[in-house]
Amino acid sequence: MKQRSLPLSTLVTILLFSFSAFAQAACKDNVVLVHGNAGSPSDWSATYDELRARGWAANQIFRPDWGSKTCAACNNHSGSEETPVKNALSSALAQSCTGKVDVIGHSMGVTLAAQQIIKLSMASEVDAFVAIAGAYRGLMSCGVYPFYVYSTTCGAQGLSVSSPFLDWLYGKTLGARVYSMKSWVDQIVCGTGSCLIYGVHSSQIAGETQSFSFNYGHFGLQSYTAIEQVNLL
Repeated sequence: MKQRSLPLSTLVTILLFSFSAFAQAACKDNVVLVHGNAGSPSDWSATYDELRARGWAANQIFRPDWGSKTCAACNNHSGSEETPVKNALSSALAQSCTGKVDVIGHSMGVTLAAQQIIKLSMASEVDAFVAIAGAYRGLMSCGVYPFYVYSTTCGAQGLSVSSPFLDWLYGKTLGARVYSMKSWVDQIVCGTGSCLIYGVHSSQIAGETQSFSFNYGHFGLQSYTAIEQVNLL
């Protein structure tokens, strides 16, 4: 029996449908990964590899490089530290096929990313904000403002408890879903022997969707939770 061929118009329709389905499957939120104080984009190697393994293209992942690498005490949330993060967020959103972005920050990168989301008025375009080992409520090792340790990182635009910067940041919306990933053995956030700021772990964010605890140190929390990070996007 002779097999009938499909009309050309039907073949075109099938091809267009298949292409549309493929394009939709490949369309994911662009992701911005913001490293910590004195860190570098390569600190995200595990997260980057996990994203790529799950279908994100290289040009859908943005890793801004900010701040001094040799003077951690010189970095804060004001000035040249802001620009690379602001540019990465703006570019990620402008190039997003979904109209949304996901943001993952580590340590001081959490508060720096949060600041730029607010300054750019783009919280409504952030689908997921994942904060890893951040000092969102400040560092007791920096002191309590204005009686802080006299360094740029701990100053008015830094991470002293109740600094003008952190008071400005507190309670502001960062995205549709906000997660914190914290540790009770964090050498930086819990460096004074306690992780708590006014009874709450400093890595937690007011109004967050959920908080997760891991038994890793400050840097292990970034490196060893790549699967969990991507699961939240």
